[in-house]
Amino acid sequence: MTAITAVLGDITQQRVDAIVNAANTAMRGGGGVDGAIHRAGGPAIMQGCIERFPNGLATGDAGWTKAGDLPARWVIHTVGPNYTAGQRDRSLLQSCYSRALRIADELGAASVAFPLISAGVYGWPRADAIAVAVETISTADTQVAEVRIVAFGRDSHDAVLRQLDNWGGQGRGRG
Repeated sequence: MTAITAVLGDITQQRVDAIVNAANTAMRGGGGVDGAIHRAGGPAIMQGCIERFPNGLATGDAGWTKAGDLPARWVIHTVGPNYTAGQRDRSLLQSCYSRALRIADELGAASVAFPLISAGVYGWPRADAIAVAVETISTADTQVAEVRIVAFGRDSHDAVLRQLDNWGGQGRGRG
């Protein structure tokens, strides 16, 4: 069973095997979580994206690069749906989490830190973004032992904790 923890903090500071990046389809960096991961990880992440994803990634898909200067081994990049732009198919958001966990299994990652995918500039309603994250991770068939859902703000962190409690009390809080 995967232990899920709510963490208040900066995803780029998580000491885990893999950090999940909420990327865009071009896979060339961006704002929000994507920009923070590229800045903190240095040029190796961009180089990996250019080499591994010359044509980018589709919404709902995921792929990995090495983590550069981050305290993780890998970055698993996933492209969330842009709710603000009309991409409102919930299965695409679910796919981001399930694909990232499948890749984590392929890499042999035991610990993974996720942001709240699509809940920032892509405008997915926060409560549903949290529900999708918790439900998808909780029901995934994965070898990952520890998943951290990392929230940058106190309100989001507390909302993740509440969702974890509602789902079955398997989560703990940090931060």
